Amino acid sequence: MSVSLSFIAEQGPTLKALGRTALAIAGHGRSDATTPFAAPGAEVQVSLPPRSSALIDAYVRHVGGQPTAYRGVVPPHMFPQWAFEPLSRTLAGCPYPLAKVMNGGCSFVVNAPLRRDEELEVTAQLVDVDDDGTRAVLRQRVVTGTRSAPNALVAEVRAFVPLAQRERGAKRAPARVPADANEIAFWRLRPDAGRDFAVLTGDFNPVHWIAPYARASGFKTPILHGFATLARAIESANRVVFSGTTPIRSMDCRFVRPVALPGRVGVYLSRDAADAWQLRVGDAPGGALYMDSTFSTHTAPTHG
Repeated sequence: MSVSLSFIAEQGPTLKALGRTALAIAGHGRSDATTPFAAPGAEVQVSLPPRSSALIDAYVRHVGGQPTAYRGVVPPHMFPQWAFEPLSRTLAGCPYPLAKVMNGGCSFVVNAPLRRDEELEVTAQLVDVDDDGTRAVLRQRVVTGTRSAPNALVAEVRAFVPLAQRERGAKRAPARVPADANEIAFWRLRPDAGRDFAVLTGDFNPVHWIAPYARASGFKTPILHGFATLARAIESANRVVFSGTTPIRSMDCRFVRPVALPGRVGVYLSRDAADAWQLRVGDAPGGALYMDSTFSTHTAPTHG
């Protein structure tokens, strides 16, 4: 069942940010990547009203979670919904080709729950630019708090911008799901999964829901949002291993390749030699890897 389009009315700031980005792309075309881009940049601070419970519950259901597990609080992996607009403002004057920006991954630390009934105080900043001439990685930090928990959620987003082709050499082996990985869940993704996530978060980048645009961007079909892949993976682990609770204390995630829509992908959970949790999304053991992550928890698993 598709998500109600009525939630678009709650995405005003993000839609405005996408509009600014589209104008910047149209106005500048291919930007000069040699132009200095200062980091750390200035902080962008915004105060936002509480997210509606209807939006939060619809979002949780869409990514496979149970709204009852988030009674009175907001899921931490929902942070892109309110962070996109202030994060986009930290890139004002960015010399890189914004049309080519890809989501490289993110990390976050949960210091306290975000209460549903409190305003959100958000601070975003560009903290680092790593440019080696062939690609640029932009690191942005966003802190979300409330009156009762000023630093409840601290996240970092990594944007990847390809700049030039690397010199030919030995090809890297494509990332794979470990052959001994244990599948704990799988998703059958509908063709409109990208559109529905956009309605719930405001990220209407057409590569996620308009097939001709996706093909023009080099993809055979629309691709799932990276943050949708992350949220679905977290909720799969919550449902299967942690009995629907939300125990994540910290997480570091890398998006390896996009998930094509429609499709079927698996979720894999394991622990490494240091006893850290590893959560992956991929085709099958030994198959293509789409997302790789590690996380720590407040509590021990109840299953598995």
